[in-house]
Amino acid sequence: MSAGRERDVVMNRSRFARLAMPVALAVAALGFAALAGAETVREGGIQVGVSGKLSPQTLPRDAKVPVAVSFAGRIQSTNPSGPPQLLSLKVALNRHGVLTYKGIPKCRMGHINPSTTAEAIAACRSALVGTGHFSADVKLPEQSPFPSEGKVLAFNGRFKGRPAILAHIYGTKPVPTSYVLPFVISRAGGAFGVSMEASFPRVTGDWGFVTGISMRLDRTFRSGGKTHSYLAADCPAPKGFPGVNYPLARTSFSFEGGKTLTATMNRTCKVKR
Repeated sequence: MSAGRERDVVMNRSRFARLAMPVALAVAALGFAALAGAETVREGGIQVGVSGKLSPQTLPRDAKVPVAVSFAGRIQSTNPSGPPQLLSLKVALNRHGVLTYKGIPKCRMGHINPSTTAEAIAACRSALVGTGHFSADVKLPEQSPFPSEGKVLAFNGRFKGRPAILAHIYGTKPVPTSYVLPFVISRAGGAFGVSMEASFPRVTGDWGFVTGISMRLDRTFRSGGKTHSYLAADCPAPKGFPGVNYPLARTSFSFEGGKTLTATMNRTCKVKR
């Protein structure tokens, strides 16, 4: 396929996605490589497996330092036709982690929608905060807003006036497809300090279903003459303890039909001496 032809297909597919459902939120991700300590939840024939990791795992007790957070989720079903369509995904991070987006350039959705992966990087490289992967079981290519498998680029941006991670998804199968999924950033409660939530498009017809998404958020930047990190954290171990087990993240997958599967990823950190 020529570059011009591919561009035309991308634009046509993206226009259809916008007609099928207004563009929602944006995300950052990583590959589907297995992460340590996977959790699995099942309900009504739907199974969701999630895994996550904090790097590094040895941190100061009373000072926040740059960290990277990874998570991955896979969706399966015992139903031969597959699980119901995924409507939303919410990821809440532990309150001992801080997300800082002020000072990072912002990417505008119009600059990357539609676009190939290379075009998105060229347009918003300075706003990149993470990478990942996306997969879907696409049965009807003419009805699907998503590729069957695609790379995810996570850009710092805004959606409807609110801070967000703009997840740019691009793949070439079954046809070149570009889509931007915004993850809106907001405050969480309890053990969690910040949440990122994305709404998936409601598409008529049995075009298929989302099977997986993964993310790695990792970015340092200069602002005000100082070096900052998109994510920073400390180890919340009480004084006198060398480490602690804590809830790293909580994920909620909401499906068509009213089912929501929630899983909490508990991890261990060590105090840096």
